[in-house]
Amino acid sequence: MTKIISIVNQKGGVGKTTTAVNLAAGLAEAGKFVLLVDLDPQGNATSGLGIKHQELEKGLYHSLTGEARPHDVICNTAHAGLRVIPATSDLAGANVELVNVDGREHKLSEVLIELKHAYDYIIIDCPPSLGVLTLNGLVAADHILIPVQTEYYALEGLGQLLKTITLVKENIKPELSVLGAVLTMYDSRNRLSEEVMNELYKFFPSNIFRSVIPRTVRLAEAPSFGKSIFHYEPRGKAAKAYERLTREMLDFFGE
Repeated sequence: MTKIISIVNQKGGVGKTTTAVNLAAGLAEAGKFVLLVDLDPQGNATSGLGIKHQELEKGLYHSLTGEARPHDVICNTAHAGLRVIPATSDLAGANVELVNVDGREHKLSEVLIELKHAYDYIIIDCPPSLGVLTLNGLVAADHILIPVQTEYYALEGLGQLLKTITLVKENIKPELSVLGAVLTMYDSRNRLSEEVMNELYKFFPSNIFRSVIPRTVRLAEAPSFGKSIFHYEPRGKAAKAYERLTREMLDFFGE
């Protein structure tokens, strides 16, 4: 069965898109067929894999609004087995346009119904907000992964996010599960990072991934070259960290 995982955190700059791109790439490198859905109007997951979203005529927005079939907007990437439904600038309008649409929270689910038979994993990169697009990302998913930056303000809003997920479970999708948190931008030289890690256990007592994503210059550079870390610096510590996270994910699902 296809596993649909939304990468969610309403706080910006926590490594959410970096994790979505590199987890998707890691799963593809492990031999899985993967679809990355760029639900963020900024389109960083799209450009981070070398796709120039400014030049695309159609993307996810056009599938959400019924203007294009999902199959017709999918783009290939440099990774065998990894494809992307790109975000274009039009997606920013969806936050407003979908507000008064009946069943607005199910629009992404309807798009993915047509596609999921062809993929082992679908990874959704949600925007840094708790608006209607993120709600679509939660409802369409089977599982939620929450990247948490090891910084002082990282835990702000985490309670609100978990409350939103609980509301979705109680009212729309009871089977939705939180896989847990993954620590990003970790600096072992910084005592604050360890303090954040200790605080995080209060939110996720048994759901923190062992793989910790380090803060590295090369990881920050990779998107500007349109490459995942596996193609940009395959032997670096960031690539090894995402490889471990991928392995943890596969182990969790018994693969």
